[in-house]
Amino acid sequence: MPVRALRGATTVDADTESDVRARVGVLVAALFARNDLVTDDIISAVVTATVDISSFHPATAARAAGLVDVPILGAQEIDTVGTLPRCIRLLLHIETDRTKAEIEHVFLEGAVVLRPDLARP
Repeated sequence: MPVRALRGATTVDADTESDVRARVGVLVAALFARNDLVTDDIISAVVTATVDISSFHPATAARAAGLVDVPILGAQEIDTVGTLPRCIRLLLHIETDRTKAEIEHVFLEGAVVLRPDLARP
């Protein structure tokens, strides 16, 4: 089965554990739903957060959202001028029969500005 990369991003309104947990949970659910995934389809994940998120680890939120048996690497985004604030990004490596064109990347909340061409109402 082919291996594909699936991207997603979201933002939090405030740097709080509840916001991080909630928004990452919605992001993971949307990635799974839009791409007909089950946990066994996920090979690994990379979760990043901007420097202004420190209340709760987004990788822990992703694990709580269903990525229980998935190797996850957490990292901090490069702190550059103009970086979208309070942003969490998720990169999943998946096994799927979908073509690259059929993969549905998910950008939610304020992260829609990162890829408006891929945003969905």
